[in-house]
Amino acid sequence: MRLDHEGIVDAVSARLTEAGTAVAACDAAVVELSRHTDAIIAVLLHGRDQLRCVAATGSWQVFASVPPGAGVSGRVYLSGKTETITAVEGDPDYIPTAPNVTLEICAPIVDRRGRPVGAINLEWTEHVDSERWRETVERIAERLSARLEQLGGAPTETHSEKLLRHAMALTSAASEPQLAAAAVEAARDVAGLTAAVLVLTTPDGPRLNIPVTPPNGLELRIRGRLCTAGRSQLHRLVSRAQRHGALYTLGEPGQDAPDDYAILADAGVRTLIAVPVGRLGAGGVMLVADTQAVRPDAETVNLIELLAAQTWTCLDRLRTLEQLHERAMSDPLTGLRHHGPFAERMTTATPGRTALVAVDVDEFKSINDTYGHQVGDRVLVELARALQAALRHGDELYRIGGDEFVAVVEVRRPAEALEIGERLVRAARAVGRTVSVGVAVQRPGEASEQTLRRADVALYDVKRDGRDGVRLAAVRPAEPPALSVLR
Repeated sequence: MRLDHEGIVDAVSARLTEAGTAVAACDAAVVELSRHTDAIIAVLLHGRDQLRCVAATGSWQVFASVPPGAGVSGRVYLSGKTETITAVEGDPDYIPTAPNVTLEICAPIVDRRGRPVGAINLEWTEHVDSERWRETVERIAERLSARLEQLGGAPTETHSEKLLRHAMALTSAASEPQLAAAAVEAARDVAGLTAAVLVLTTPDGPRLNIPVTPPNGLELRIRGRLCTAGRSQLHRLVSRAQRHGALYTLGEPGQDAPDDYAILADAGVRTLIAVPVGRLGAGGVMLVADTQAVRPDAETVNLIELLAAQTWTCLDRLRTLEQLHERAMSDPLTGLRHHGPFAERMTTATPGRTALVAVDVDEFKSINDTYGHQVGDRVLVELARALQAALRHGDELYRIGGDEFVAVVEVRRPAEALEIGERLVRAARAVGRTVSVGVAVQRPGEASEQTLRRADVALYDVKRDGRDGVRLAAVRPAEPPALSVLR
C-alpha cells in the first residue's frame, strides 16, 4: 500500500498544535510518526553539553544522551544538514540500537536563527522509499522546530536536576578554590542572579574565598567593597546569617539598605540572598546578588540553603583529608616533614643550586639517658622551632631521624649555604643547645643520597673536631667514622 506522506506530515502537525510543552511536542511527533511506520524513532535535543533523548519509540535500546558529534545524530546536529545512510555498518559514526538496520535518516531541529538545537532520527529494518521518507522527515523536523520555538525552545532542567548536577560538581572538587568556584557557579545558576560571593571564617577571622574561575563585574565590585570594609564588617555579615538564617532583600527605590548591607548597595546590589554556610563560629555566608530588583521565591532560597549545606559538607571533607595527608607526611612530634617528603623534594633539585644542610644534635643520647625521653622530646621540639625560624622563606626543614634534621636550600654559591649552616648553629646556641652541621651542594649527575652522604661526612668532621660548628663538604666523600664515639 502506498503511503500518504502528505497526510503523515499533516497528522504530525495537528498533534504538535495540541502539545503544551516542548517535551509533549517531541513525544507527539514520535507517537504520531509511529502510527505510520515501523521505524525506530528518537528525538534528541541539546542540553548541558549533551544531546539528550526527549522522546523515542520502537527501539530495542535508547541512548539517553550522546555528546555532540557522536553517532549520526550528533554529526547531523553539528553540521545542521540532513543525512540518509543506506549502509549503516560502513558508517564510522553509526551507533547500533537494533539488529538488521538497513536505513537511517536524521534531520536537524533548528531555532528561528537556523542554529541546530537537536535532531530527529529514524531507522528502518525493512525496505522503504528513502527519498520520500527523507523529504517527510525534513518537513516534520521543520514543523517540530517551529512548534518548539513557539513553546520557548528546548526544555530546561528542573530544579531537582540542576541541584543534583551542582551537588555532583561540589563533591568532585579537589581543592578549596575549586570548591569555591563550583559553589559560586551553582548559586548563580540556581538563583538566576548575576553574582555570588563566598565568605568563610578562618582562625584569623572571616575572609573571601577566592575561586579558580575569574569573577564577573558585579562580583569584582562586591569583593572590592568587602575587602576594604574591614574584618569587623565581614564578621557582622557572617554573624547575621549564622544567627538568624537565610534571608533575601529587595533594593526598592526610596528604601535605604541596612548598615550591614550598605557596602553591597554601594556596589550596585539591588537584590541579595544571604545564606549561612556551616555552623556558628566556624562557617560563613554565601551572598548571591543582582543589580536588578527581582523577587526570589521561597523555593529558590531553599535550594540555595541546600547548596550551602552541601558546600560546607564538601569543605569539611577536603579539610579533613588535608589534615590526614599532612599527618601522614609529617613527623608527629615536631610537625616537620619526614624522609618521604624529603625524597620527593629532592626529585626537583637543581644541581649546583640545591644544597643540603645536615644537622645533628650534639650529645643527644646523654640527654635521653640522664633526663629521660620526655625531656629529650621537648629538646627536639624546641630545637626544631628554633632551626625552622632561622631559615629563610622558601627553605625547607625535614626530620629524617631521631635527632637528625636536614634543610633543603636553594643558593647561588656554596658560601651562601655555609652561611645558612652558621645561622642554624647560632639558633641552637640561643636555646641552650649545640648542633653539628654539614653542608653539601648537589653536583651535576649526583644522586640526592650521595649529596646527603657528603653533608653527613662534613657533619662527622665537625663532631670529631669538638662539635658545635659547621663545615662545607669535600667534593669526594670519605667513609664516616663510627657514630657511637662522636655523638
